[in-house]
Amino acid sequence: MAYCLFFSVLSFAVILVSVNKAIDYFSFVTIEKQMMEKADLSELSFREVMAKQERAEGEGQAADVPRSALETLKASFKEVRIYDRDRKLLGLAVDGIIIQDGHPLIFQDNIQKALQGNYAYKVTESKKLYFAVPIQDRYYENRYVVEFVEDLSYFYAILDQIRSILIVGAGGFLILITLSSLFIARTTTRPILDLLGATEKFSNRQFQPVALNRKDELGMLADGLNRMGVQLNGYIQHQKQFVSNVSHELKTPLAAIRGFSQYLHEGEQSDPELRKIYAHLVQESDRLTRLVNELLLLSRFDKAGPEGIATERADLSELARLAAADMRSKADSKGVALDVSPGKGAFVEVNPLLMTHAIANLIDNAVKYSSPGTRVSIETDVRQQEAVVRIRDQGIGIREDEISRVQERFYRASNASSAKGSGLGLSLCKEIVEKAGGSLAIESGLGEGTTVSIALPLAGSYKTVTSL
Repeated sequence: MAYCLFFSVLSFAVILVSVNKAIDYFSFVTIEKQMMEKADLSELSFREVMAKQERAEGEGQAADVPRSALETLKASFKEVRIYDRDRKLLGLAVDGIIIQDGHPLIFQDNIQKALQGNYAYKVTESKKLYFAVPIQDRYYENRYVVEFVEDLSYFYAILDQIRSILIVGAGGFLILITLSSLFIARTTTRPILDLLGATEKFSNRQFQPVALNRKDELGMLADGLNRMGVQLNGYIQHQKQFVSNVSHELKTPLAAIRGFSQYLHEGEQSDPELRKIYAHLVQESDRLTRLVNELLLLSRFDKAGPEGIATERADLSELARLAAADMRSKADSKGVALDVSPGKGAFVEVNPLLMTHAIANLIDNAVKYSSPGTRVSIETDVRQQEAVVRIRDQGIGIREDEISRVQERFYRASNASSAKGSGLGLSLCKEIVEKAGGSLAIESGLGEGTTVSIALPLAGSYKTVTSL
C-alpha cells in the first residue's frame, strides 16, 4: 500500500508541475498572440501616418512622423515608445500623455532584434512586458521601431490564484488517495495477507479455516483453501494413524525375532558363518526396534499438543552436558573428540528427558558422520531472549538443496549411506524442539561439516506449559 500511495503522489506531483508549466506556456502564447494582433493594427496606423506625412511633405508642409504616430497610438497602450534605426528614442507617451525629454529604461537588445525585422519582447522582474515592432517604409526598410509597454501584474495574479487552486486540489487529492488506499488495504490487501498466512500455516500443518465473508474471487479462494485444508488434515491424520497402528503391530513380533536371534547367536559356537548371520539378525532387529520406538514416539507427539507434554524449568547447558556424557563412549570408540563448552546457565521451560534425547540424537548424528581424528563441539550461550545450543562437526556435510529436506520424516541425504539410520532422528528432534516453542536450524556444506542449532525461549519470556 505504501508503494502504491508513493507512486500515486509522485504521479500527481508530476502532473501538477506539468499543468503549471502548461498554464505558463499557453498563457504567454496567448498574450504574445494578442500583442502581435495589436502590433499589426498599430503598424497599419503607423503606416497611415507615414503616408499622410509623405503627402504633406509633397505639398511643402512640415512633417513630424514620430509625433503624429504617438498622437495616434498613445491611447492604445499604457506606454508607447518610438525609436529610429539608430535606436534613438524619438517619442514617449505614458497613460495617453506625450512626455517631452523623457529618460525611460531602454532595452537595447530588444530594439536591435526588432530592427532586424522580427517581433521582440522582454518581461522584467517588475512584471512589465516590453513588445517591440519594426515599422518599414515604402522601400521595405526597417525605419522605425514602436515599443509597447504593458503591465502584466494582473496576469501573474491570475496565475497565482490558479496555482493556489491546484495546490488545494492536490491536498484534497492526497487525502482522497490516502483514504482510498486504506479502503483498498482493508478490503483487498488484508484478505490477501490472511490467505498468505493461511498457506504458511498449512505448510506447518496447522489447518485452521480462513474466515472471509466475501462473495468475490478472494472468498472463493478462501473456500478452496479451507476444503484443501480439511482434505490434507484428514489425509495426514489417516497417515499418522496408519503409522501408529503398524508400529504397535510390529513391536511384538520384532521383540520375538530379536529374542530368537539373540538366542541363536549365543547358542551357536561351532559354525562361525552361522554365528555371523545370527549377529547380523540381532543388529537388524535392534535397528528395526529403534525405528518402531521412534515411530511410536512421533505418533504420541502427533496426538498430543504442547499442553500434553510435561515441562519444567531446566538449565539447557546442563542438559547438553548430560547428553554429551552419554555419547562420549561412542565418540571415543570412533576416535572422535567431544568438546563441551556449556557456558553460563541458560534456563528454559522444557521436558528435560525429551530435550536431552534430542540433543543426544544430534550429537549421535555428528559423531556418526564424522571421520576419526575430527572434533564435535557442543556450545551453549544466551542471545537476546533465547538460549541456544550448537552441535558443530567436521563431517561429510549436507548439500545445500537437501538441508531443508533432511528434517522430513524418512528422508536421508544422498551422501548418508556411509552410516546406518532410519531418517527419523532429525525429524524427531525437530518435533521435540518445536513442541517446546523453539526452532531448529541447520548450516552445512559438502565436505565442510554441519552445525545444528537449537534455539529455545528463556524461561520467563515464554509461556510455560504443564501436563494435563
